[in-house]
Amino acid sequence: MSEHHSHTTEGHEHEEHAGLSKRKIWQVFGILLLITVIEFIIALVILPKGYISHGVGNFVYIALTLLKAFYIVAYFMHLKYEKLGLQLSLTVSFIFIIYFIVLMLIEGGFLNIHMMNH
Repeated sequence: MSEHHSHTTEGHEHEEHAGLSKRKIWQVFGILLLITVIEFIIALVILPKGYISHGVGNFVYIALTLLKAFYIVAYFMHLKYEKLGLQLSLTVSFIFIIYFIVLMLIEGGFLNIHMMNH
């Protein structure tokens, strides 16, 4: 009386990401490479020649860096294939961490200015 167990795909929600195809890996690589090239052009050509202000350049540079971080986390750390709840919890946590870092930098700068004046 041996039981015969057959392996089925029922209940496997993550079947679609068993592995990234070579085509998808090269596509993500190309996107990351393109973003990196744009960042280098901004840092080495556009900003030094004064085509845009440093404030705008920094904003664009940070936005491109965050876009690269999204691609790395989404595809190579497989977050794209996780459930929406996990994605939202990680995203909201990340946003709060960045928010608190910015607040601490602003507050630290404020305190530094007022401590130097007294």
